[in-house]
Formats: sequence, C-alpha cells, structure tokens
Amino acid sequence: MKILVINGSPRGEHSNSMKLTRAFLEGIGSAEVKERIVSKMNISPCKGCFCCWNKTPGKCIMSDDMVSVIEDQLWADIIIWSFPLYYFNVPGGLKTLIDRQLPMVLPFMTDEEENVGSGSHQARYDMSGKQHILISTCGFYSADGNYDSVKSMFDHICGRGKYETIFCGQGELFRIPELKKRTDEYLSLVKKAGNEYVDGGISAETKNALSELLYSKEVFEEMADASWGIDKENGGKADEQLAFTRQMAALYRKSSYDGEERVLEICYTDLGKTYQVLMGKDGSKVYTDGSLKATTRIDTPWDVWLSVARGEMRGDEALAKGLYKVSGDFSLMIRWDDFFGGTSDKEPKDEIEKIPEKKKPVMLTMLIAWITFWVAVSLDTKAGAVITMAVCAALPLIMAKRELTIYDRISICAASVLSAFAMMSGLKNMALVAGYLGFGLLWLLSCFTGEPVCAAYVKYNYYGDDALNNPIFMKTNYILAAGWGILYIMISIWSWFLLSADRTILLQIVNNGATITMGIFTAWFERWYPAHMASGGSRR
Repeated sequence: MKILVINGSPRGEHSNSMKLTRAFLEGIGSAEVKERIVSKMNISPCKGCFCCWNKTPGKCIMSDDMVSVIEDQLWADIIIWSFPLYYFNVPGGLKTLIDRQLPMVLPFMTDEEENVGSGSHQARYDMSGKQHILISTCGFYSADGNYDSVKSMFDHICGRGKYETIFCGQGELFRIPELKKRTDEYLSLVKKAGNEYVDGGISAETKNALSELLYSKEVFEEMADASWGIDKENGGKADEQLAFTRQMAALYRKSSYDGEERVLEICYTDLGKTYQVLMGKDGSKVYTDGSLKATTRIDTPWDVWLSVARGEMRGDEALAKGLYKVSGDFSLMIRWDDFFGGTSDKEPKDEIEKIPEKKKPVMLTMLIAWITFWVAVSLDTKAGAVITMAVCAALPLIMAKRELTIYDRISICAASVLSAFAMMSGLKNMALVAGYLGFGLLWLLSCFTGEPVCAAYVKYNYYGDDALNNPIFMKTNYILAAGWGILYIMISIWSWFLLSADRTILLQIVNNGATITMGIFTAWFERWYPAHMASGGSRR
C-alpha cells in the first residue's frame, strides 16, 4: 500500500491536522508513506495559459516542485489531504497546489454522473483506483457547516461520495499540553478509524464518535477566549497565569455541583499572584481581587502547577514530595477529576476504572468469612464449624456479581481450614486465637505488597488502579493496614489468656471495644492524614 500525504498547513510538521493524520496512519499500519509539506515547496500560482493542454500536453511550462507532486499522486494508492481550515476553505498554498493539477486532465469536456457542476474534463491518467481522504481541523467549536466550500470543491475534483473525511472542530486544543488527556482520546478514535478504513471502511459508530465535541460550545469558547491572553474588559494583555487560570476554570463541570459553593484559591508563590475560582451551580468565575473566602487553597510555584497541568508530573506525587501545598477542604483535590475532568454538561467518564460498578469488590466478602467463623465456632464448635464452611462455600456464589480479591480468597480458605481444624480436634479456643492471629497477619503482611488490604477495596473510590500510583493514598493505606494488623495480633494474644481463664464475656467486650475504636480511628485518619500531608505535614 502506497500513501501520499499532502500536508497543506502553513505550520508544516507542527500542524494540528497532522497530529490527526499521524494517528490515522498509525491505525492503517504497514504502508509506504510519502509526505509532501506544501509550505516547504516551491509551487508557483497557475498562469492560466493552458499550455499544459495545447502546447506541452500533460506538462506545465513552469518547472517547479509541482512536477514531483503529480508524479507522487500517480504513484500513490491513497492520497491524504491534511490541512487546517482558516477561512472556510483550504489554506492558500494548498489551493495553489490544487490549481496546478490542471496538467492531470485533458481539455475535452465530458459529463460524468459522479461529478457535480455543468461539466468536467476527462482525466489524462487512470485515477479510478485512487482513494482520497480529507483530514482537517478548524478553530470553531464544531466542524458542522464550516466545510461546505471544501466539500463542494472536492465533489468537483473527486466526485460526490468518492472521498472520506475526518473534520474536527476545536483543532487548536491539540496544541495545548494541559488538555492532552482529552485530545489523546480523540486521537485514539482517529487511529481506530485508520484501522477500520483499510479493513473495509470507517464504521458508522466511529464516525459518530469522531463527530462528537471535545468540549461543549460553552467550555470551548471560554477556553478559546482565555487563550488569547487578552482582557475582555479593557482589551489589554492579560498575564499568562490569569489566562491559564481562566482556561482551567472553563473546564469546571457544572454537573459536579452538590449544593455547596466552593472557592478554589491558587497562589503562585514564586510570582506573588493569587486568583480565586468560584465554583457553583451556574458555572465558574475567576476573581483577581481576593474578595472571596477560600474553601480550598493551593500554594504552588508556577512551573510546578504548569507541569502538573500538562501531565509532565503527577499531581499527587508532586504533592507528596511537598512541591506544592493544599490547605482547607481537601475533598476538592480528591474529586479533582469530577470537577475539572471534562465538559461542563456531561458526567465524568469512567476512564480508569475497568471493573463495572456491579463488579467492584467489597470488604464485606472477606469479613463475612471471618465473622461467621468467630461467632459460630465460639457458640458451638461442631455446628459452628459446619455453618462457617457452608457460608464460605456459598460466598463465591452470593458474591457472583462482585470481583473477588486475593484477600477474599485467602479469608474464605483460612476460615474453612480453621473450622475443619476446630471440628476435628475440638480445640475451639486454639482455633479462635489462630483466627485472630491469621487475620492480623493478613493485614500486616499485605503491607509488603503493592496493594495493602484496605487499598484493594477503597481504591475504587479514588479512580481505580490509578490510586495505587498516588503516594499519599498508598501511605495512608499502608499505615491503616499495619494498624489493623497489629491490633488483631494483640487481640490474639489477650484472647488466649482470657479464653484460658474462661472470661468469655470480658473477651467480647474488649475485642468489640478495640475493633470499634479502631474503626472510628480509621474513619478519622483517612480524612485527616491526606489533608495533613497536603498542607505540608511531616514527610519522610
């Protein structure tokens, strides 16, 4: 397969349209590709002399780079026209190239059904097997209605319906590093389109997905206005940090409003500049006078925050290293992607979490096995053992709509084995103490893995597996896992002595009291510790 890419952008290699084109080529896969960059070529305007028709048939009297362009078009199986839409048609340089294709047709008039207009010219060469694809970006919120003249021109050149198009509005967003996550999603769709194209054609589903807006009209236009760095009120130049903050504020998703107005205050500490973003049910607004009371404050050097926004460093890692600080309501940081992760009129996309809602594991699965064992066996050794084993056997079926973690499987197996041991040996107290010890070791030993017990379940509240890369999240869960592990190892020790002394009631009071206390501590610690670290608390 031979592909000719005609890059009609004045920006050449830095063209936003070429980013889409490269993704499309990646989807096509193995092919021989030639790229012609119009801005680097010497192609003079057509003189309208028609010498290529009558004096030097098939050859222009001007000897410039257009000669090789025609040769490449005859060589190629697929011709990709890649260009931006600046003023409702192709850029001037590309239009000149198109005009200079006159030697490729004969002067004789003909009528062809697939062509439009009042007539056409016969092709000098057999172009019937050539495939044409138009890939273009524009600076409007949508491509709809803006490519009419482009399509009309190529209807004349190729014939109506004889070429494929990928037209993307909001093209300038592809040059903004801070929006890379969203634009990469679109590029992956373009890659998919390339793959489908060589397999028979781009599917209707992919075409519909490609026609969807990257951001809503409201969000895009706010970001576009802010990107010029011009103050709307006085027409003067706005500083870079203010323009950036306004663009960020434009990404605020109104659907995330939960009845509570928030004020995010960002202080660029090295520049001494502070801006406030009011987030409410009607949208967001940037204040520069500090007149609002901040609910969450971020103190950060400008280059750090810019690197985080561009994806050059993870925000949670930078926070854990103390590169910036957060004070006030830390829940805003935890839910950052909910507030600023997409368009203002759509719900957050579940991009990271790969397990559907009904498949998320729950800690209850693990706890049922252990609690059943401790309660049932303590009441009646043999009957309790049978009940525990029956419950453990039924748990995978009961939780069939839930993903089972390694800790669920270990717990089900351990509770079953300990029940069998208690039933066959009659050593109830030893089995119960072994259960407390095993439960404690399960928590404690998980601290030496990449996913401690608690993290395996609560990570789904923090964007799934991505939470495992968050240093503060992981440190919080390692501390809690170690705490629960140590507690149950201690419970196993005093349980041995209290059971030996036949102080069963006291044992229940002490164990339940210790567990409840640790539960209260856990609920407090998982809120306090991340906020403490974010505000500049002690770091190792």
